[in-house]
Amino acid sequence: MQRSVRSGSGSIPEAKYEKLLHFEDSDEFSEREKAALTYTSAIIWDASIADDALWERLHQQFTDAELVELGFFIGLTLGQQRWIKTLGIGHQEFMSGTQGGLAAHEE
Repeated sequence: MQRSVRSGSGSIPEAKYEKLLHFEDSDEFSEREKAALTYTSAIIWDASIADDALWERLHQQFTDAELVELGFFIGLTLGQQRWIKTLGIGHQEFMSGTQGGLAAHEE
């Protein structure tokens, strides 16, 4: 799995990364994290999952202000990634030799 330099710092246990694709079935994630990850999936992959049940679940975990901030961050991050791909910038090609940018791609 690919991740940013900062996220590779060890602040998130490796076991959590390994279960990320199946977060709904994992005990590594809190209900708040699962709601946020489902919201992320709705924004990035499938808006149809943003039904009344998801909004109710989100409002149990987040305030309206938090949902706006989280949604904005998800959209901004997705847009940045699309823009980087459009420019053809690969891993460690931008800001090489610094702590910034994306971590090396693991094969």
